[in-house]
Amino acid sequence: MMEWTYFWRLAGDVCRHCLCAPARSFEIPGQPVHHGNHCIWKQDCTTGEGAAEEGGSSDEESVPRFQAWLGCAADGHLVGDRDDSNLYISMKLKAAAEIGINANHIRLPETATEDEVLRRIVAVNENPAVHGLIVQLPLDSINPINTEKVTNAVAPEKDVDGLTSINAGKLSRGDLGDCFIPCTPNGCMELISQTGVSVMGKNAVVIGRSKIVGAPMHDLLLWNHATVTTCHSKTLDLAEQVGRADILVVGAGRAEMVKGEWVKEGAVVIDCGINHIPDSSKASGKRVVGDVQYPSAIERAGYITPVPGGVGPMTVAMLMKNTVESAKRFLQTYTPGKWSIEYTKKKPQEPQPSDAEISCSCQSKPIGELAREVDLFSEEVEPYGRSRAKIRLDALKRMEKQPDGKYVVVTGITSTPLGEGKHTTALGLAQALGAHLNINTFACVQEPSPGSFFGARGIAVGGGYSQIIPLEEVSLQPLGQHELISAASRVVMDTIKAHAHYESKLSEKALFDLLVPLRKGQRSVSPAQLNRLKKLGIEKSDPLTGTEIRCFVQLDIDPDIATDSGSLENEIMAILSLSSSEEEMQQRLAKIVVATNKSGDPVTTEDLNVSGPLAMLLKDALKPVLMQTVEGTPVFLHTSPLADIAQGSPSVLADKLALKMVGSKGFVVTVSGHGADIGLEKFFNIKCRYSGLRPDVVVIVATVRTLKMHGGAPPNLKQLERGCCHLKRQVENAQAFGLPVIVAVNKFSCDTDTELELVCGQARQAGAFDAVQCTNWSEGGAGALALAEAVQRAAKLPGQFRFLYDTQIPAADKLRTVAQKMYGAKDIALSPKSIEKLVLYTKQGFENLPVCIAKTHLSLSNDPMLKGVPTNFMLPITDIKANVGAGFLCCLTESTGC
Repeated sequence: MMEWTYFWRLAGDVCRHCLCAPARSFEIPGQPVHHGNHCIWKQDCTTGEGAAEEGGSSDEESVPRFQAWLGCAADGHLVGDRDDSNLYISMKLKAAAEIGINANHIRLPETATEDEVLRRIVAVNENPAVHGLIVQLPLDSINPINTEKVTNAVAPEKDVDGLTSINAGKLSRGDLGDCFIPCTPNGCMELISQTGVSVMGKNAVVIGRSKIVGAPMHDLLLWNHATVTTCHSKTLDLAEQVGRADILVVGAGRAEMVKGEWVKEGAVVIDCGINHIPDSSKASGKRVVGDVQYPSAIERAGYITPVPGGVGPMTVAMLMKNTVESAKRFLQTYTPGKWSIEYTKKKPQEPQPSDAEISCSCQSKPIGELAREVDLFSEEVEPYGRSRAKIRLDALKRMEKQPDGKYVVVTGITSTPLGEGKHTTALGLAQALGAHLNINTFACVQEPSPGSFFGARGIAVGGGYSQIIPLEEVSLQPLGQHELISAASRVVMDTIKAHAHYESKLSEKALFDLLVPLRKGQRSVSPAQLNRLKKLGIEKSDPLTGTEIRCFVQLDIDPDIATDSGSLENEIMAILSLSSSEEEMQQRLAKIVVATNKSGDPVTTEDLNVSGPLAMLLKDALKPVLMQTVEGTPVFLHTSPLADIAQGSPSVLADKLALKMVGSKGFVVTVSGHGADIGLEKFFNIKCRYSGLRPDVVVIVATVRTLKMHGGAPPNLKQLERGCCHLKRQVENAQAFGLPVIVAVNKFSCDTDTELELVCGQARQAGAFDAVQCTNWSEGGAGALALAEAVQRAAKLPGQFRFLYDTQIPAADKLRTVAQKMYGAKDIALSPKSIEKLVLYTKQGFENLPVCIAKTHLSLSNDPMLKGVPTNFMLPITDIKANVGAGFLCCLTESTGC
């Protein structure tokens, strides 16, 4: 907790005659300025205690205390570099610093455009850590800027200057408690109150009609029950009007326009003018005066403010007061780390409609609204239609110091071709935690692959009342990732062909001139080409010897060991999924091995000089896509690496960003492809190894239907009990990584209570932390509440996460470890081709990469017909491919093709 003291009250300790403000210790600390004849004021700015001497009085008051866990911030925008504006801003910054307000000055160049200024204002408006925003006028830009538009762009709740039309309108109609009052008029009212003169019923004259001083001053006096007359420089009987004023406030901007003899005897005179007039006695040749002729007016006025030193310090004091008040209002409704999000709880219909009908019946909120609810800034959101938006990676950089939430991974048992409902359960769990338990929760799922849109499992992500909406957008309107990856693959394949063509047609010197052209007498060498030279042991780029040129231009690709477009696309998708930043993505893209030369050395995309263009092409694909569920909970939809030949899970970036956004008390529910033996193993040993993220809970989705399949014939309770041995094996697989495991039994309408209780009991006997029934397909989040509560309890357990193997051991040993511990194999059987590949990759330095086994998802073994828990089988490894960019060795088994 940080303690704040706001000292706006100190400015009220004024000289009882000249209304100077020597107590503004932040203006001249410890050296109060005196403008009257017989007042010296001592002020301790730390305690707020004061004592008056020589005609002064002592009014000791308690200083209000304000405690908050966050800092108050007042941001000032300045366009240009005007000396007067710089002076005003420095005074405000100094005042803020001395009373504990964290003030930040955002300076924009004089070339700033209106759009640039508005964007910066919007960014501050959306930042919950900032409670006050002022725009220093005038805007000194060479470009035309609408001052009214810029001023009104400030959020009314952060308009501590009180200049927006909304605050001005509220003041005009008398809503003084529901607006911010402009600082100068507010300071004037404070000074008037310090005189002890009651405003009620008095004749008040305001000279000036600006929205900064004159107009709001009129409204303030009026709503404090004075009879107010507003005058200006064109008022014909100005002297007569001034002579009737019990209270006179002048802000016309004309040097000494109000003469002392006009002032009513004993009147309160507040001079808001700041003017410069020639004065040869001053070093600058000029001095500052107000709008009132002070030497003569002081003889008639009861109270008068000097210039400088009167209203100016009070204006700054009121700015500080408004900023603190803004922070107090914010804290009245703010819960640290809690989203202000509205959920939509659907009432299930009977009989249940189709997924498409449910999606059509749900009115999704505009994506910009959802983004604001989960604390994303508008500049971080790129709308992709009404219901989708790509999120810029700037959001992750902004939140990098925030704590992560709890990390839950959903996997399954070995399923039927129809699946277990992992995505449906994951989305239902997210809805239960978010919409029903009111916990910040994100779901992270993969984008559907184009080939699976019309498969047996349907076209949606999720299903029933636990799906992403709108269905047609998530499934039938691509997000552009696959198209960009296909384009990137074509770039690489075409470059390989082009290089081979020119390598055979041109001389080495001509090819070198083509690849590294001369421009103005200098070789234009790209960073990728410099890296290739360095890899070849050449520490220069020009001039090169004939031998060095030959080494540089001759890739000498072995056509028998070159990649194909399909494998390349799969690896690029895996790279997108595993990269945590644009920089990491470019580094991974540069490492993609596209071929081997005839000497046995790898040829990479960097050798082809295309890694930079690939990174530019794929930059947009690296942004997670924000969507929503049926109940309005947020979802990140990003990347779709195939689970049979890659890690098969949503992107690292989506998970990392979601974990920051939910905060330390929130949850992120992500999904791993296929069963715990394949998808979960890859999730931990590949994805978690590279992301650095450590899950807190594992959820295994099971169904009675599938367990009966694993139990064999005949279809009865005994068959189900036999099939539970498979569930036990998958629970053990998940427990091998040291995390608590919860079994979610996805309930179907044909399941009996006896069957469901049997499965839950068997899961607990197998060592699961808990086992619960889920009906989220038919009931939405309400059907996964028991699962959500179990996840909450399990997430409190101390984590003991561990990897299955050390990457430094030989690749064959890593394969053996996975085969034996995850699949239950007796051993592995390496084919001659795979042994040859391992020798090659060891020579090339790739042996320490994790392994990714491409195996059928329909069995623990490599034979899809073997159900239950197969034992005593050999896992045949037929081929191995090095996905160096993605960072793993893809190992093919006999029953699959890569």
